[in-house]
Amino acid sequence: MTVKQPQRIAFQGALGAYSHEACLQARPDGIPVPCTTFEGVLRAVREGRADLAMLPVENTTYGRVADIHRLLPESGMYIIDEAFVRVRIALMARPGITLEQVKHVRAHLVLLPQARSYLEARGITSEAAADSAGAAEELAAGGPAHEGVLASAVAAKIHGLDVLADGIEDLDHNTTRFLLMAPEIDLTRRGTKMMTTFVFEVRNIPAALYKAMGGFATNGVNMTKLESYMVGGSFTATQFYADIEGHPDDPAVQRALEELSYFTNMLEILGVYPAHPGRWDIPT
Repeated sequence: MTVKQPQRIAFQGALGAYSHEACLQARPDGIPVPCTTFEGVLRAVREGRADLAMLPVENTTYGRVADIHRLLPESGMYIIDEAFVRVRIALMARPGITLEQVKHVRAHLVLLPQARSYLEARGITSEAAADSAGAAEELAAGGPAHEGVLASAVAAKIHGLDVLADGIEDLDHNTTRFLLMAPEIDLTRRGTKMMTTFVFEVRNIPAALYKAMGGFATNGVNMTKLESYMVGGSFTATQFYADIEGHPDDPAVQRALEELSYFTNMLEILGVYPAHPGRWDIPT
């Protein structure tokens, strides 16, 4: 009997990053492969150092993650799953340090404002770090007794730090959506609710986008996301990134995509994957 080997999942950040938490959620038995950049994540898969790539695509508070929509069509990979991670912020310090001793914390620039109320109420100053989980790793290696780090509780566990306070974020709904990507597309149905993600470029004709979207409305296909971004340094060459509910084999989706093709120069499916229950748990 052949034993299936755990898949290696590349992600941006150090062990304990929220991207690592997304890997644990999507593939609990996976082997994490930390990378310094998003491009490095994709390169790890292309070079065979990882089997899958985990990338953040959007956040409920800060919107889409910069550069991701540009990277996805060029990556040569396909979305096979999604993960939703609640950004729960923990204040951690070296073992033996009490909360009262912590006067200064480090964390990623984006994470610090999310715990501003907690820090200001306790007179704790803050400093931006390149990576929150990386800051936790550095603190574990040695640092001032008065210093702490804001990161996920997973980072504290991995790096041997004590969690002094958890759930200190100002917003209780802050969630990041991640996409799990593979070199091969998977068109099989995996669950009762499926999502399809694609990119397209509309033809240069009047009302092309309006006409292209009409097919989804008339066929009752729910489009959950539509975003535009410029390509090739041109103000006229605009691509669109879209998520819809359904599978390409569904008759309604087939008709909508066929109608869309009449008004586009390019249409490429980036992935077909199960809809994560977390997308309905986020307040709107």
